[in-house]
Amino acid sequence: MATNKPQHTGEQQIASRVQTKKSKKKAKKKRPFLKAILFILIFILIAAAGIGTYVYIKGSDAIKNISIAVNKDESGAKISIPVKESVKEKPVTMLLLGIDQRSGAGGLNTDVVMVAALNPNTKKGAVVAMSRDTKITYDGKTRKANAFYANYYVAAQREGADKVEAMRKAKEAAKQLFGDFYDIPLQYAVSANFQGFQDVVDVLGGVEVDVDMRMRWTDSHDGTDIDLHPGLQTLDGKKALDFVRFRQSKGNPNASSDFERNSRQTIVIKAIMNKMISLGGVTKIGSVIDEITEDVHTDMPSEELTRMLTTYYNIDLDDITFTTLQGKWKSPYVEADESSLAEVKQLLQSIISE
Repeated sequence: MATNKPQHTGEQQIASRVQTKKSKKKAKKKRPFLKAILFILIFILIAAAGIGTYVYIKGSDAIKNISIAVNKDESGAKISIPVKESVKEKPVTMLLLGIDQRSGAGGLNTDVVMVAALNPNTKKGAVVAMSRDTKITYDGKTRKANAFYANYYVAAQREGADKVEAMRKAKEAAKQLFGDFYDIPLQYAVSANFQGFQDVVDVLGGVEVDVDMRMRWTDSHDGTDIDLHPGLQTLDGKKALDFVRFRQSKGNPNASSDFERNSRQTIVIKAIMNKMISLGGVTKIGSVIDEITEDVHTDMPSEELTRMLTTYYNIDLDDITFTTLQGKWKSPYVEADESSLAEVKQLLQSIISE
């Protein structure tokens, strides 16, 4: 999306990402950090938009609410991470999970699976996304990438864990799994319910999006009812989520892929950020923060979340690389491309080793 070219329509933006391998690589370099985890780490992303001080003051209590980390040891003493060992001075790696737990949909499968690495010294970072259908064999079991967290959560509950403890155990197991997959230690995990994404859009009064094609899909099993017409329009939270989630049409079963869904996510989150930093959006930031506290959970201590916010609030987005693990569809999985996997492993390692 070079600045010397006319603005593309939503359809052109998506088409540009599915042309040639070479054009995909160029597009990746220009994808900003914001689009990757806006609804997962809303505080950091708003701060990156240049209004971190306000969020820091307003969001301090909310930050405490979204952290499910154990803050005390067995003796009852507070667990504190020394500054020299914290995200303020050392690189941090995170597993980012987007969970589709809308009312009526149920389930804990992770429709968004990303790994992020940030370095406070170089102020550089990387975010690696993968198809939710990526084939992973681990501990002798082969599953799609999006199934592991849900399975770990259910297993923890069957062992007697309450909701919060089950989330902790599932995050710990998922970090080990995806850390082994990418050959990188994952320190923290963040999960976000898609409801939070929808709520943010509604609080902002909707976002303007150029819908690239006719989208019609219903599914009585999870209550899905997507009905969008092409063209520039203001989408409310439900319709914005429909635009991001759309994969197929009954008239054209191959209308959309996971990779195109990633592109639509980019379009919507860019629209959210544009609205957020507008005059109307700024006045509603407090409400946005209040809305997402029930939908975002992380095992990062609240103290570290605060440090992370204040460390990266002025990060240069050009220094954040967003890329996608490439693969090929071989029903019922997407099999990761070995050369692409090697590239993203090297990228993540380069961020934390600088």
